[in-house]
Amino acid sequence: MRFNHFGFQKENYKILLVGLAVNIAGFILMIGGAAEDPNVFNEEELFSSLRITIAPMLILLGYIIILFAIMKKPKAEDENQFPESMKKPKDKQNNHPVTK
Repeated sequence: MRFNHFGFQKENYKILLVGLAVNIAGFILMIGGAAEDPNVFNEEELFSSLRITIAPMLILLGYIIILFAIMKKPKAEDENQFPESMKKPKDKQNNHPVTK
């Protein structure tokens, strides 16, 4: 019997969603406003520190959080972490995992 296990747990999905939210917030902050008059150049709006500095840092932070969520391993010492259907069957006499 082969022991298959999908690496994402509930906590991984929560961290992934937080990273995705931070990433989306960074892209939303980077979106430019529409100019009312196309002949007028608004330098303060285009080169604001929010768009040039803060938004890219949020995007980078979001990607780092997403990478952490993907790479995070479940804690091995927690026996109740996996459903019963995902655990290896045990030998009833010796209480050891069955190996074939």
